[in-house]
Amino acid sequence: MTGQLWRDLLDEAWAVAAGDLPQPELEVTGEAGQLPSRLAVEDMAIACAGSALLAGAALQQVRGGPAIRTARLDRSWVAAAFRSERYLRVDGRPFGDGFAPLSRFWRTADGFVRTHANYPWHREALLRALGCTGEQEEVAAAIASCGSADLEARIVAAGGIAAAVRSSAEWLASAPGHAAGNVPLISDATIGDAPARGRAPGARPAEGIRVLDLTRVIAGPVATRYLAALGADVLRIDPPSHPELPLHAVDGLLGKRSAALDFGTAQGLAALHELLDGADVLVHGYRPHALDRFWLTPEDLAERHAGLVCVSLSAWGDRGPWGNRRGFDSIVQAASGIAVAEGSASAPGALPCQLLDHGTGYLCAAAALGSLAAQQAGGGTHVRTLSLARTSRWLLAQPHSAAAAPTTATADAPWRCTLDSADGPVTTIAPPGELDGHGLSWPRPLSRYGTDAPAWA
Repeated sequence: MTGQLWRDLLDEAWAVAAGDLPQPELEVTGEAGQLPSRLAVEDMAIACAGSALLAGAALQQVRGGPAIRTARLDRSWVAAAFRSERYLRVDGRPFGDGFAPLSRFWRTADGFVRTHANYPWHREALLRALGCTGEQEEVAAAIASCGSADLEARIVAAGGIAAAVRSSAEWLASAPGHAAGNVPLISDATIGDAPARGRAPGARPAEGIRVLDLTRVIAGPVATRYLAALGADVLRIDPPSHPELPLHAVDGLLGKRSAALDFGTAQGLAALHELLDGADVLVHGYRPHALDRFWLTPEDLAERHAGLVCVSLSAWGDRGPWGNRRGFDSIVQAASGIAVAEGSASAPGALPCQLLDHGTGYLCAAAALGSLAAQQAGGGTHVRTLSLARTSRWLLAQPHSAAAAPTTATADAPWRCTLDSADGPVTTIAPPGELDGHGLSWPRPLSRYGTDAPAWA
């Protein structure tokens, strides 16, 4: 499966991310089999990362910079980037697999359910819904006595996160599955007639572009850290009341600055809109309409911050009965049929990487870069919308096959890099891709989470 399918997928991604921009050529090197799966995981990873890399090259030319002659991706590098959280080390210390003990598949009375309890508030909601204290045996017994659909509804009603394991046919036949899949891979809207923002070229494709990052966990941070690698000035903002998990407070901050800001106060809200006044791009991963009360609807943005590019990311999209539901990659895999496709007759399975998060993240970056080029050419306020569930449908629509045998990465692989930080050296994955033979890199030492000023440099 990891032959030339990535070319077709790249063309599909380019059509919705970059529109009428000329598509540069992409060269892919390395041995296939880096992300073995029954699904087209490796091809899709190449297509998603490639769309962002090529969109950066196209933006550079639109801004008046030199045309990029060659763009290149290496398969092993892409595979490592899509599993970056596994390779992360701070002063030599690993973070583990990133999942808490109660974030897993559980056998129910009629099948399986997947829960997500990494954040303390989601763990508390799960235990509250089950009437348990937190012991795994107690939780397993409570779940085993109930049906999957009933458990899903009860946990979600309590503020927790869970999904019954469904086949792809069951998901597509359901109301939330139909709504999540019946939209473009990247939805596009241009609002108003804001004048084009002139952006002179720099040394890197996104040099001088300011990106306000309101994302967390994996997908959104992948998008914004890649924009940083392409030269953007990225400022991440988090609410002080809901701190990020330690793993993602490092892996999600590569190339960025990090600040805390409470939008719920008048002062914090004013500071947020002041930042938006100076921003070129807003990327947010809040549930649909969760930010409406802060005057961040597309119409508000077009009126108050005309000419902005806004990229909105969610788990399930903004339509249907699950349009305002929380979700994560593992939960979408369970609900949409991926867990069944990757599993066996006795248990569900998982992809070799969190492809929905990482892949959608690179698509978000491509959409932002494509919209910047379109805004510079024709003005307007550009709004792009993506979801993990829609990416899942794209994956499941591709040919299936038997999983290939995995290859082994070498310890001295060139995709490893080390950054300085206040907590010691950080070993991580360099951003994938080369433009005219020059590899991308993280542009700054690692910021400590939440310690930078909420202001543009």
